[in-house]
Amino acid sequence: MDISGLVIFVVLMALGYIAGTMAERKHYKSIERREAAMLRQPIVTYEDMETPEGKRVRKAKMVTGSAVISTDYFKRFLASLRFFFGGRVKSYESLLDRARREAIIRMKQEAVGAKIILGMRIETSNIGSSNRKGKNKGLGAVEALAYGTAVWFDEIRPQTP
Repeated sequence: MDISGLVIFVVLMALGYIAGTMAERKHYKSIERREAAMLRQPIVTYEDMETPEGKRVRKAKMVTGSAVISTDYFKRFLASLRFFFGGRVKSYESLLDRARREAIIRMKQEAVGAKIILGMRIETSNIGSSNRKGKNKGLGAVEALAYGTAVWFDEIRPQTP
């Protein structure tokens, strides 16, 4: 057996792990920075809301944010081992977390200036990778779609007699 093939495989797996970890950390830092900048814009999951006293709805618009996040080969390899032996698949948990948070940020960016986003929902879908025979080889990427109704208010000025 040729040992050089095994060495190349191990080196490539290590490089994949390092590159994937660095990319994930960079993305998390970006998410945290953008979440902090948009912290004051409230999002609620309920749909009915009383118009605040002294205000009227100027505009209401459906806003969406979508993100597709792919997993790297090293995490896919580790996940396949975890599927075989059982237990939590942390690499896919972080994949879903990043996709959801990114989708919410993008939805908020579409609602710039809105006072609130009502009825927020998140949908996720698996984008699998399949081989030529149509058999699913595992999770390739995940898409998260966040949507809700952004509402802008105007002040009602009291009329003077």
